[in-house]
Amino acid sequence: MRNTVIDTITRQASLNKEIFIITGDAGFGVLDTFQERYPRRFLNLGVAEQNMIGCAAGLAMTGFKVVVYNIIPFLLYRCYEQVRNDICYQKLPVVLVGIGSGFTYAPQGITHYSVEDIVIARSLPNLIILSPADPLEAEKCAEFALNSRKPVYIRLAKSGETALHRRKPKRIDRPCVLKEGKGVAVLFHGSVGIEVMKAVQDLKERPLVVSLPMIQPLDFEMLRKSLKGVHTLITVEEHFAEGGLGSLVSECVVQERLRMSVKKLGIKNEFIHAVKNVSGMRRYYGINSDSIRRSIREGFRREK
Repeated sequence: MRNTVIDTITRQASLNKEIFIITGDAGFGVLDTFQERYPRRFLNLGVAEQNMIGCAAGLAMTGFKVVVYNIIPFLLYRCYEQVRNDICYQKLPVVLVGIGSGFTYAPQGITHYSVEDIVIARSLPNLIILSPADPLEAEKCAEFALNSRKPVYIRLAKSGETALHRRKPKRIDRPCVLKEGKGVAVLFHGSVGIEVMKAVQDLKERPLVVSLPMIQPLDFEMLRKSLKGVHTLITVEEHFAEGGLGSLVSECVVQERLRMSVKKLGIKNEFIHAVKNVSGMRRYYGINSDSIRRSIREGFRREK
């Protein structure tokens, strides 16, 4: 997905002379083509992340469409004040491309994990949050972000994710139904989608499976139309269970007074000391395909 987003931005840069990329000592190899083609529209500002965001804001105020690229802890955590005040407060259309969602950088530990970024980003007014599940969604997210008049945060993994869609979705600002079903609905975002699709493969029960690449703002009205005949919602995310998509969906269900139960599959809100690879971490926190499948079957048993 990472390469897809950068390739899309590079293609668009030939049509839009205002596209500018800033990185903070990251993206070596990934950003090389853009740098070679557009050297006057590329800056590596080194290990000075707050300055990176300030420069992006300044360039955006002069008319550039600025893309800031870095791993998420150095893009959003270390620079929270600058993202808040310089970009979101001024509603500047900067694109924040964050790499390393969830456990992407396992087993490097909590300093490199991005498991609370959505709850942080949700706290920022004016910030659109995108979390594509496959390269097809990632391409649409990049196109959307480049045309947005608001700041956009794109949350990405970097593991050569396979396509979950049969064809590129027409829109990413609405829920994307991957499998029709009823009774139980599985809602997810991001690269953990591969676990969801494995979970429902050859499953006797037929749950509704929905990818939500746009988390903020969430088009819950459109999602609600897809949930006819559903009594149980299961949210799956490689993020803290509290504060992410699961919490957002739960809030909407309560506000709309819907008669649905919500089960949140996510990471326990704690500092993570386990040392495993990505698949091991997913299994450890119950967001792997086997755990998802068990939750789906439990949801269908409630019908009986």
